[in-house]
Amino acid sequence: MQAVVVLLGVILIMFLLIHVIPGGEARAALGPRASQSQLHAFDRQNGLTLPLWDQFFRYVWSLVRFRLGDSVSQNQTVGALIANRLPKTIILVGFSTLVALVVAIPLGILQVIRRNKPVDYALTGVSFVLYAVPTFLLGTLLILWFSADIKVFPAEAPQGQSIGSILGDPRALILPVLTLAAVTIASFSRYMRSSMMEAMTEDYIRTARAKGAAPRRVLYIHALRNAIIPIITLLGLSIGAIVSGAVITEDVFNFPGMGKLAVDSATRLDIPVLLGTTFVATVATVAGNLIADLLYAIVDPRIRYARA
Repeated sequence: MQAVVVLLGVILIMFLLIHVIPGGEARAALGPRASQSQLHAFDRQNGLTLPLWDQFFRYVWSLVRFRLGDSVSQNQTVGALIANRLPKTIILVGFSTLVALVVAIPLGILQVIRRNKPVDYALTGVSFVLYAVPTFLLGTLLILWFSADIKVFPAEAPQGQSIGSILGDPRALILPVLTLAAVTIASFSRYMRSSMMEAMTEDYIRTARAKGAAPRRVLYIHALRNAIIPIITLLGLSIGAIVSGAVITEDVFNFPGMGKLAVDSATRLDIPVLLGTTFVATVATVAGNLIADLLYAIVDPRIRYARA
């Protein structure tokens, strides 16, 4: 129910933003040279002359049916454009999230093992730097280093129109994936370190040690299983940040995904496409949080007992 309320709130904000555009949606779509008759015809065709409450209910009903309108600049439906671009963004976000988890969890464990030692301090410093560097700057630096200087990876992401063509050029995917994963690695590794340190102070860890369990078993069997639970919640909460980072990354590497579509639509003042990509990103963020809550209750029995 909270997810539904959040979605309705975001839809309301999107709807209101349409009506506060300078000159209105018609002027933004048709350009500054459009005549008053053209503007009026556009308003009538798109239902903008109806009462505001009627427009809102029509807008919500069209979103429920995934009818997001038509692109002014590309002469296609917004749904078709998103359906073509969204799978590519899912590939980019999926690979970057997988890389972040595979790298961040071992780094967090290593920092706990080497706590307050040079390795811990060095990894903490690197994490802070990666967390602070803007995505567009990191992507540009990676292009300069790995593409312009040593010429290992191409500067541009795969440009294929199908999923097969995107996956068929893995070298071109490496820099965009690393750029998007860097900030996530920095965040996840810090949370993993804190969670592992907290787990190591619990009573069940002292009990396992008192029974004579080997240090590796205590660390990887007893502590890790419980310390990794907060990462599930963090993963769901991070989907919004990962999606927003994909917008910048796709623009830097000219990746033909939904983020690049949103940037191009903002440049062209293609309001229906821009609102459609915003709506899809909102649904992904809310769904990620909802799934994280459900998984958290599944993997941690204490939450189910507390609710009971």
